[in-house]
Amino acid sequence: MSDTVRQPWSLSELVADLRSGRSTVEAALRRSRDRIARTEEQVRAWVAFDESPATDRTGPLGGVPMGVKDIIDLAGLPTRCGSVLRADAGPAERDAPVVDAWRAAGAIPLGKTVTTEFAFFAPGPTRNPADLRHTPGGSSSGSAAAVAAGQVPLAIGSQTAGSVTRPAAYCGVASLVLRHGHIPTEGIAGLSPSLDAHGVYAATTADVSLAWAALTGEPDPARDAQRAPRIALWNAAPLAAVSDEMGSALTSAEARLTDRGATTDAFPLETLIAEVTAAHPVVMAYEAARERCAELDRADRLSAPLAGLLRTGADTPESDYLAARRLVSAARDALGALLSRYDAVLGPAAPGAAPQGLAATGDPVLSRPWQALGLPAVAVPGLRNAAGLPLGLQVIAGSEAAALRAAVWVERSLTR
Repeated sequence: MSDTVRQPWSLSELVADLRSGRSTVEAALRRSRDRIARTEEQVRAWVAFDESPATDRTGPLGGVPMGVKDIIDLAGLPTRCGSVLRADAGPAERDAPVVDAWRAAGAIPLGKTVTTEFAFFAPGPTRNPADLRHTPGGSSSGSAAAVAAGQVPLAIGSQTAGSVTRPAAYCGVASLVLRHGHIPTEGIAGLSPSLDAHGVYAATTADVSLAWAALTGEPDPARDAQRAPRIALWNAAPLAAVSDEMGSALTSAEARLTDRGATTDAFPLETLIAEVTAAHPVVMAYEAARERCAELDRADRLSAPLAGLLRTGADTPESDYLAARRLVSAARDALGALLSRYDAVLGPAAPGAAPQGLAATGDPVLSRPWQALGLPAVAVPGLRNAAGLPLGLQVIAGSEAAALRAAVWVERSLTR
C-alpha cells in the first residue's frame, strides 16, 4: 500500500466544467463517490453519508460535492461530535445556517466528516493523505483529508484554536477561516462563542477564493491578485515553536516573494502577539466550561485532554478571563493600525510538517493569536520539506477579500 493518496480535486476546474456543460452534476457526484470508494479505507475521512443528497443545480457552485464536519448539523444525519456521549444521537431536524448558506451557493453536502472529540484534541481515525503514517491535524481532520485525497473538491469545518489552518497545512491544501458575524454559528456544537469560526477547504487558494465569493456573493478576490503585496513577515520567534525546516522554508519563501516584487518587512508586534497567544487558552477554557457544561458533568466519559480543558475553565477566575479579553481587544486595535500599512501578515501555519503517528493532532499554537483576534486566515499550500511532506504558510489580513488576494498572489509566486 502506498503511503500517500494525496490527489486534490480542483474546484475551479470543476465549476468551469459544470458551467460550460463539459461535465454534469451526476458526473461530479459519480467521481466523488468513486474516489471515496477507492481511498476511504486508507483515509477514513467520513462518518456518515447522505444516501440521497438533493442535487441542486442552482447557485454559482452549481452542484459541487461537499463534506461537512461532524459538529455541524446536516438535516437527516446525526451530529455525533466524535464523542461517545453522542453515539446515540438522532438525525438533525434541520441544517445549520452555514449549511443553508452553502446549499444556496449550489454545494451538495454528501455527508459528515470526522472531527476530533467535540473539536478538541482527542483524534479520530482519519489519516493524512500526504503520508498515511502522519496525523492530518485536528479538529477538522476529516474535511481536510477528504479534500486532500480528492474525495470532494470542497469541505467545511470550524476553528476555535487551529482546527482549520493546521489540518490544511499538514495535508497540503488551502483553507480559509472566516471572521465572526457573517454567518451564524447556530447548529454547531462549539467550544467557545467568542472564538468559534467557520472554515472552508479546497485544493488551492484560488479555489478557496472562488468558494468564498460563491458563499458571500462578493467578487472573487483571485481575479484581483495581480499586484505584489506589502507583507509583514511574522516568524513567531518569541513562541519558540517553529521547527528549523519551517524557519528555513519561510526564509526561502521571503526571498522568492521579494524577487517577484513583494515588499517584506519584519513583523513589529512579535511580543504583543506572543501575549495574545497566551491569552487565547484562558478565554477558550473559560468559555468551553460554560458552553459544554453538560459534558463537564460527565467528564469521566471524556478524553483526558477535553476533561482537563473543561475543569481548567471551570476553575478559571472571571477576573483572569476578563483580563485576557481586554488584552486581546487592545491587541486588535494595534493589529488594525498595522494592517492599515500592510496588505497582510505572512507566517508559518504550523510549527512544521505533520508529526508521525495518529495518537495526537499537533500543536495549534501558531493559530491561537489570530483566532483570538478574530482575523481571517488563509492557509497557503505549495511548500515541502526534504521528505516531501507539506509545509503550510498562512496569510492574515483585516478582511477575507484582502487575505485571499494576498494568499493567491503568494501561492502563485511560490509554485510557478
